[in-house]
Amino acid sequence: MNRRKLLKSLTLLPLAGAAVITPGEANAQNKKKNQWTPKKQVVRKSNSGGNTNTSVPTPLGPAAVLSGCVRSGHLLFVSGIGGWYPERRPEAGDIKVQIKSILDTLKEVLDGAGSSMANALKVHMTVVEPNKNIAALNEAYRGYFPDPAPVRSYTGTSADLMGREGVLVQLDCIAYVD
Repeated sequence: MNRRKLLKSLTLLPLAGAAVITPGEANAQNKKKNQWTPKKQVVRKSNSGGNTNTSVPTPLGPAAVLSGCVRSGHLLFVSGIGGWYPERRPEAGDIKVQIKSILDTLKEVLDGAGSSMANALKVHMTVVEPNKNIAALNEAYRGYFPDPAPVRSYTGTSADLMGREGVLVQLDCIAYVD
């Protein structure tokens, strides 16, 4: 009976060179793990504007109702950067012009948040008429990210679902901060 009680009280059996964790220490460690919650910090108010609560200065007009870039721990979540903002460029341009504009803005956001294009983990794009635009988009996209490039996915849509006439592509990104 005493042997059974002793075995039940052990959480880890000691091995050669292994640390022994007592039941009280194990409970304290589990409580710490279970109490962790992500801390959310707005890095950039919005991609279409926002000059309040930003650490990335931007001359992009009025603030939207979203955060353009949020940091939680070592991760950055960059919201949809559109391919064309009339405040920045008078003409919408083709898909190549728009993806270059997006990637330049993404670089600005990541650099301003203490990261870089090399730290991008995942990119998702919403593309108008992908059968028509994806080849040109891929051509313009090449060279913006060093190897290994981030994983990438895209969703096709129609022009009337993009929210503003002339926008051909929108990009979201997840990156990390060293």
